[in-house]
Amino acid sequence: MPRYYTVTWDQLHRDAKALAWRLVGKGPVEGGFKGIVAITRGGLIPAAIVARELDCRLIESVSVVTYDEEEMGQPKVVKPPVAAGDGAGWLVLDDLVDTGTTARVVRGLLPGAHFATIYAKPAGRPLVDSFITEVSQDTWILFPWDTEPQFVAPIIKTAGAAGA
Repeated sequence: MPRYYTVTWDQLHRDAKALAWRLVGKGPVEGGFKGIVAITRGGLIPAAIVARELDCRLIESVSVVTYDEEEMGQPKVVKPPVAAGDGAGWLVLDDLVDTGTTARVVRGLLPGAHFATIYAKPAGRPLVDSFITEVSQDTWILFPWDTEPQFVAPIIKTAGAAGA
């Protein structure tokens, strides 16, 4: 049974800002980056927050489709990052690195970029240069754009007698 970790808008904003603090001075351009490449869709909102905090005005995107809400497929680049060249001097941003499938594809496109995520799971963690929070591989992160407020039963009532 997977574990769920719910991220609120406030928490996402705090974590993205913490990531921005961690990234200060990591870029080659006057301590910053040439621009940010947001991995769609999850990296778009963190990229906007980090871009504001790092005063970065150039934002590019890359879209890699690897799964839907039901199953994993072969990764497919549906929108390449046109302006970023080989990534040198650029920051690649995503909300999460999970298995590393998307990260491997984007690293292949932008080998010179600094890769950052807010959340990282053990299988994908070696593929990112910077992150804020590590969660277990069996944790499913519920991002605020995928959820709505509703009642949730206490953990003890859903974990069973074994206390999983």
